Amino acid sequence: MAEVESFTLDHTKVKAPYVRLIEEQAGQNGGTIANYDLRFLQPNQQEMPTGAIHTLEHLLAANLRDRLDGLIDISPFGCRTGFHLISWYTYTPAEVAVALRDTLALIVDDLEWADVPATTAVECGNYRDHSLWGAKEWAKQVLEQGISVNAFEREIV
Repeated sequence: MAEVESFTLDHTKVKAPYVRLIEEQAGQNGGTIANYDLRFLQPNQQEMPTGAIHTLEHLLAANLRDRLDGLIDISPFGCRTGFHLISWYTYTPAEVAVALRDTLALIVDDLEWADVPATTAVECGNYRDHSLWGAKEWAKQVLEQGISVNAFEREIV
């Protein structure tokens, strides 16, 4: 069985919120992707409710693209403590953290329900499970704590 990097990470030693480059992978036919850990909450201490993380997923997927070229996907962790960000380009953790910080500030300060993309049954597989209020509250918490560029030591951008 192949080793999964996130299963080797000592979740008791990380200090959220942070951005961490998990790995770069080269495709067999060319191209390289970068996978990032956007950790919002301290593992095994807090988790976002599904409505909040679902709405954050939609808002980040739409709005981080304005700040990071080559964004392929942003997906929530099953543990609901953060997100994977997959990109065609490798950015420094600081570049991703600044883009994330600015996007979270936009979510908190400027966005309303009408700004949340893909919230109908046609566009979303669970359109009834969203919470803009929750997304804003969790985004505020991350912004108040600051986003680190080091998973193990607090180095705030």
